[in-house]
Amino acid sequence: MHSQRRPSDELPKGILDDRELPDDSFDSLWDSIIVEPELKGRLLSQSLLNFTLRSKVDRARVPLHGVILLVGPPGTGKTSLARGLASKTAKVLNAKAGFHYLEVEPHGLASQSLGRSQQAVKHLLGSVIAERAANGPLIVVLDEVETLAADRKKMSMEANPVDVHRATDAVLAQLDQLATMYPELLFIATSNFTGAIDEAFLSRADLIVNVDVPGPEACHWILKDTLSELATKFPQLQKLIEDPKIKRAAERCSGLDGRRIRKAVISALTWDKETAVDPSKLTAEHVLRAVDDAKSAIALKEKNS
Repeated sequence: MHSQRRPSDELPKGILDDRELPDDSFDSLWDSIIVEPELKGRLLSQSLLNFTLRSKVDRARVPLHGVILLVGPPGTGKTSLARGLASKTAKVLNAKAGFHYLEVEPHGLASQSLGRSQQAVKHLLGSVIAERAANGPLIVVLDEVETLAADRKKMSMEANPVDVHRATDAVLAQLDQLATMYPELLFIATSNFTGAIDEAFLSRADLIVNVDVPGPEACHWILKDTLSELATKFPQLQKLIEDPKIKRAAERCSGLDGRRIRKAVISALTWDKETAVDPSKLTAEHVLRAVDDAKSAIALKEKNS
């Protein structure tokens, strides 16, 4: 289904997205992310458990906090998985009407003024999210959660360290309060830097999943899937999907994240102006060159870092 999405100019500070669930576009994101099937199954099971068990048990003895954390390198699809998981959960639990989705923009809460970050976090979690959670099942995505729950042990004593400490304290306190009051609330958090997240937040996560760069088979699937999408508009490209050189390109994709692999196919369309004007002229050799170029760019970055 196409869900209603609230216009961006009507969103409270710190909220990036506000819509009903399920949502077709989020389902497409879920399907487009290539990971081990067991990973998606585990994520969905944990999400469903949040809504079927939490309201029935004593949190002191069965400490479910309603937090799932996805960690891994940039470009591996964590945010897309989080959005897709929200929609899939609502779809499976279709007997429960009124699922809602919020996505937090953590950088929108940061402030250089002492105490402002803490106040913004408390307002967002304690007022905006709490009010939505009181109206029915709610799934909230916290992207780049290390921005909100920074590891207090690693903080520099520069740049308002007390304020950052207080902001993390506020996040943890509000999470505990929300977990107690709203069993039909689930947070799905993502992070590129697990080591930057406060240990107290990690301990509150009901499930922590590592979303790593794709293996050889997944790389091949991602290349084929990207070409298949192009082939819907340029049918001549269908023949490329099973070309042995595409499998060879997939083997060279080792170390690339899914986003870079898909962008390599886009880059392959730019090797000459004829292909850019008419993408049906794309060849397997173009793809091989683009993958090698992407690998070289990463190698250069690693050398200079």
